[in-house]
Amino acid sequence: MSISPEIMQQLKQDGFLINRGTENFSGRIITGNGSLSSKELAVISALASKYGNGQVLLTSRMTVEIPGIAVDTIPLFKQELLAAGMNTGGTGAKVRPIVACKGTTCTFGLVDTQALSMKIHHRFYEGWHDVALPHKFKIGVGGCPNSCIKPELNDFGIVGQRVVELSEDCKACKRCLSEEKCPMHAIAKTESGKRVINYEICNNCSRCLSSCPFGKITAQQAMYKVYLGGRWGKIKRQGTALSSLYTESEVLNVIEKTLNLYLQYGTKGERFASVVERLGIEAIEDLLHEGK
Repeated sequence: MSISPEIMQQLKQDGFLINRGTENFSGRIITGNGSLSSKELAVISALASKYGNGQVLLTSRMTVEIPGIAVDTIPLFKQELLAAGMNTGGTGAKVRPIVACKGTTCTFGLVDTQALSMKIHHRFYEGWHDVALPHKFKIGVGGCPNSCIKPELNDFGIVGQRVVELSEDCKACKRCLSEEKCPMHAIAKTESGKRVINYEICNNCSRCLSSCPFGKITAQQAMYKVYLGGRWGKIKRQGTALSSLYTESEVLNVIEKTLNLYLQYGTKGERFASVVERLGIEAIEDLLHEGK
């Protein structure tokens, strides 16, 4: 191969990955939240035909790759991409592209994951772009406990929540529509005939929220559950949930504290999952909430 390992490494850091068995590259184009406008899609399509092999590939982290780009055309490719307001990247020991579900356009969506993901993208993917972490750090944002994008398998997983409450003057109907609606069977009848919510079972999906015809079930503002230390691959680990729920501003601050914690306690080449296991979630919670 005529391309040196040093050049390939430099290109990889810029989001260009060698196509196996060739001297061509795939350009990895970043999305902030997994969405692209029709104008951006048209640009990507044109660039795939002009510089690549005509294909557009979607990655598991909601980025877009154009394969078949010759090394000497990469500067021109980058120039046209930047002119359209897009960029390449998404590799290395740093915050990786953010993955988000479609949020409130989904029947079950409790929070605007698209808006939150863009805030995380600007503050941490872009804002921390030059910060070298011990290893890659993945953030996933899910809009409800269905966990379609598997937040619990990210280094930092976020899941939208709505904590429901049952009014004390519940009419204790013979047939409770809310009880029937609850997928977790968390609404149960007591010996006295009243109904209660078992919060040890309830996963805060709020499916029951609009089911009571008398409006006896209400909900607090949208909140976020956080999972730390998820990992998928050769060594798997489901993220550990923090004991608190957070507002949007709080969850952004927890991300920043978690990244600083990772910088302080992680060793080179160590995934954050291993840091969580080594320190213990109780110690990590104490460090994250220190001075709160």
